[in-house]
Parts: sequence; structure tokens; C-alpha cells
Amino acid sequence: MAQILKQSVKLALVQLATTADKSHNLSHARTKVLEATRQGAKIVVLPECFNSPYGTKYFPQYAETLLPSPPTREQSPTFHALSELAKEAGCYLIGGSIPEREGGDGAKEGDKKLYNTSLTFSPRGELMATHRKVHLFDIDIPGKIRFKESEVLSPGNKITLIDLPEYGKIAVAICYDIRFPELATIAARKGAFLLLYPGAFNLTTGALHWELQARARAMDNQVYVGLCSPARDMEAEYHAWGHSMVVDPNAEVLGALDEKEGVLVQELQAGRIEEVRKGIPLYTQRRFDVYPDVSEGGRFEE
Repeated sequence: MAQILKQSVKLALVQLATTADKSHNLSHARTKVLEATRQGAKIVVLPECFNSPYGTKYFPQYAETLLPSPPTREQSPTFHALSELAKEAGCYLIGGSIPEREGGDGAKEGDKKLYNTSLTFSPRGELMATHRKVHLFDIDIPGKIRFKESEVLSPGNKITLIDLPEYGKIAVAICYDIRFPELATIAARKGAFLLLYPGAFNLTTGALHWELQARARAMDNQVYVGLCSPARDMEAEYHAWGHSMVVDPNAEVLGALDEKEGVLVQELQAGRIEEVRKGIPLYTQRRFDVYPDVSEGGRFEE
């Protein structure tokens, strides 16, 4: 059987401190991505909403138009910054996520939808995939936190698989998407070796479920998982949990950051997925005669 991860590769998670200054955020991201590739990283991930503050009131203000693609520099300075950075760094760059505005100049304001969108670029600077956050973060924990992304954002409608020719397939989803294991299961059954979640869990949900979710998705599917958070800023309106981490196919935490800014570089080992699956053979023990195979359905792009 061919290896799911064709060759070992270094993954970097860049835990950025973001500000209200988009130009500064883009420049700072460049510095940290180049720092990661100097350490040998070939796949580099930025956090959710890495180019702007995180919050429903900020999404309309910072949103960029991505379609039709490629957008102009005026429509999306972030698209061009990421494309050029991927090429300069010579890496696959998962651009965390940014607020996206859909609708051309002729559209009425009420017809312009907003999305939380991730862009992935090749080492040649070419756009490989776009993922719009499928599950919107709408929670209300009394006395802790209330946050309703659906007041501003619209949901995406597909699972995003990306084929990296040298290494194999990865899947990209965003933050709250991790709580819905169907996306991860389908991606893994379609051959992904790595599930990536740029995410901004808060101090309540982060303490409860950040590491638990990462390890659960890895354990369920016997694949690598990477969670990339913004750094924590207690002066900001939204307090991110931080603790970006990489988990191996046996649900062991290979490396993790604290809440401060940093770059985590971790090697993903070819053959490790097969080793874990041989020891605990979930993939030959599933009972589709008892329950359906969710990978038979769904809307996905690869």
C-alpha cells in the first residue's frame, strides 16, 4: 500500500500577535513565515483572522474581495501578499483566514455576503484552494462568553482537500469546524495525512476543549492534526487561547506553544500513519453494515 504521507515534511504553525493595522499584520506575517522556512518548514500555517482583529464588528471593515480570482491588489492586498510570500519562502502557505466580501462593485450592500475564508498557496505563489468556514461560531455560555458569527458571516458549503504533489493530501478547515468530526472523517477517508485548523478558541473554550479536540480528531482518524491560533492579547476585545499544537496519528502531542507569539516547527514522519493504523486497525474494522460511511456523501473539493 502506498504511503499516505509520501515523505517526511516539516510543518510550521505561526502563532501571530495581530493588531488593527492590516499592513503591519501582513509584514509581520512575512517575517515569521520566513523564520519558519529558515528552520526547514515546507508547510506553513497562519492563524484564523491573521490580518485583522477578531470580532464581528471588525469583519465588514477588514473584508476583502477575492472573486473573481485573482483579485486586484486593491480588492485584496492579503491575497497578493500571501501569493508573493509563498513564492519567496518556497513553501506551501495556508493563509490562516481572512474576512471575505462576496459581491462585485455593482451589487447592493445588502447582497454582499461576508465569509471567514482561508487561502492556500503553492511554492510558486499559485492559489491552490479556498475554504470558507462551514460551521459558524455561535455560542452563549452564561457568565462566560457570547459570540455570534452568524450575525455577520455566511457559512461555506464544502470540505476542502488539497493535494501537495510531493507529500500527499491535506485538509483545511477553520476553528469551530473542528467540533464537527464528519469533516475530519471524510477528509481522512479521502486520503488526507494532515488536518489543519487555523483557529481562535477563547479562554473558556480553549481551556475546555482545544487540546481535547485536536487529539480526538487525530485519534478518530489516525492522522496528523495541526491547530494554529493567534497569540493572546489581553488588551484586545477578543482573548485568543493560543497554544498552537501538532498532534500525531496516535493522538500524542508532538509540540505546543504557550499563549505568547511564537513559531512551532515539527517534523511529520512518513510511515507513522501506517504504523499506527497497523497497531489499531480501525480502517479494516469499521462496520458500514451497521452505520453508513459518511465519506460516501458530502460536498468536497480537491
